[in-house]
Amino acid sequence: MATLLLVEDNEMNRDMLSRRLQRRGYDVLLAVDGQQGIDMSREHGPDLLLLDMSLPVKDGWQVAREMKADPALQGIPLIALTAHAMADDRMRAMEAGCDDYDTKPVDLPRLLSKIDALLESGE
Repeated sequence: MATLLLVEDNEMNRDMLSRRLQRRGYDVLLAVDGQQGIDMSREHGPDLLLLDMSLPVKDGWQVAREMKADPALQGIPLIALTAHAMADDRMRAMEAGCDDYDTKPVDLPRLLSKIDALLESGE
């Protein structure tokens, strides 16, 4: 099964979402800030990254830009996860390099369909 890296600083969100994804059969790695997300992406090469956009150290916007500029990381699909639900937030996430965007609170069936679509397109 695919390995997902969840970069989320909120412990309750991180625990809830990681458990739900693990029950669906995904291997889930966890990072609590943007820099740790980049470092773990380099170390583990996850199949997909779920990226909170409001993170300490480096925010999700900066993480997305850095990963898409790095040849070793640019192939990892990124899904932005944010409580910001304005139309320009989606556009801003895509411009930063995210491959998709989803809002919090997470609607698991919707998020799973986005994860599946990105994983299938990368095979």
